Amino acid sequence: MDINTLRSLTTVVSFVVFIGIVWWAWSRKRSADFDEAANLPFEQD
Repeated sequence: MDINTLRSLTTVVSFVVFIGIVWWAWSRKRSADFDEAANLPFEQD
C-alpha cells in the first residue's frame, strides 16, 4: 500500500464520517432535542 492509496482512503473515510454527522444533525427524530437545546439560554432558573 503506497502513500497515495492511504491518502485516498483517509479522504473517503473522512467524507463518509462528515456525511454521517450531517445526516444525524438533520434527522427528524433529533429535531425536538435540538429545539429544546436552542431554548436553554432563555430559561429562567
